[in-house]
Amino acid sequence: MTSNKVKICGVNTARLPLLTNEEKTMLFERIQKGDKEARELYIRGNLRLVLSVIKRFSSSNENADDLFQIGCIGLIKAIDNFDCTMDVKFSTYAVPMIVGEIRRYLRDNNSIRVSRSLRDIAYKAIYAREMLSRETSGEPTLEQISEAIDVPKEDIVYALDAIQSPISLYDPVYTEGGDTLYVMDQISDRKNKEENWVRDLSLSEAMKKLTPRENHIINLRFFEGRTQMEVAEEIHISQAQVSRLEKNALKTMRNYLS
Repeated sequence: MTSNKVKICGVNTARLPLLTNEEKTMLFERIQKGDKEARELYIRGNLRLVLSVIKRFSSSNENADDLFQIGCIGLIKAIDNFDCTMDVKFSTYAVPMIVGEIRRYLRDNNSIRVSRSLRDIAYKAIYAREMLSRETSGEPTLEQISEAIDVPKEDIVYALDAIQSPISLYDPVYTEGGDTLYVMDQISDRKNKEENWVRDLSLSEAMKKLTPRENHIINLRFFEGRTQMEVAEEIHISQAQVSRLEKNALKTMRNYLS
């Protein structure tokens, strides 16, 4: 039988130690007393946690060794800041720290270079939004964020857009009742609104088989090039409902034409 060992940064992941709850408690007590050896043992005993987290970023095309090293930084920060008196498991506390560290790395090392000034504006805006949300118990407006950090609204929007990582058109953005909405469903295609195949297949007769609402949605989506969100706003239903009605309508039309 073959071994499942995988080496990352020279570490044989198949031989990483597993700490018992008693060992974790004992080591953490030693760490709080300044025991560096205990700290190293605790770090090594939680490297499997880092490995489990970096699997989430397998589609990022980043080197696994780099992600592992960055994840270890997040793990170390978690160990240094963890309060064992709180009724929280260390892994529950550490995972968001590791994920956050990796996301910052991916954002700052994105192939699309963003200037330091833009990143500073974006980070200030994000921090101000969090602070205002806590103070008002609601989502702050762009105007409120702009006033809080004394930066024009346009600059804030531009900066926040600049730090976003590129995403796939097929990334899911919302799921309701088994229907998944993808990024591409929110994009209007004004160059090719599927009018070619609509005309070629003489869909006027097929569209007569639709309900008035389905007919209206198909017209808005494929003849006017509206996004599902725009259609939802116009006819006052959710985007998930628009997606479901659109799929049903297209299925009815295909069945009629086949």
